[in-house]
Amino acid sequence: MIKFPYTNIEHAAWEIDYLEVQSYEMNVYLVYLTVGDKSGMVYDKLDKPMRFFSTGHIREAFAHCTVKTAVMKHDSPYDEMIGNPPKSAEQMALPFSMALPY
Repeated sequence: MIKFPYTNIEHAAWEIDYLEVQSYEMNVYLVYLTVGDKSGMVYDKLDKPMRFFSTGHIREAFAHCTVKTAVMKHDSPYDEMIGNPPKSAEQMALPFSMALPY
């Protein structure tokens, strides 16, 4: 797994094969990319995983890129806390539209 600095992405029209939005509580989203044979997280200027604070923020950040496939995965700690069975090892990936609203 490699690091994708957002500073390298923001001014270039990348062709992204797979973009995965990892959704966490408190409106925190991280982005995992696959470009060619390289996969990894998007990092900020401080060399930390870049936090996005809305789905719109993600769409705007990658609007200049071509994204072939985009999905969202959500991780919630609440299922087990309210007595639901433990989560499966595999998270469900839902389609994620990269289209900006009109």
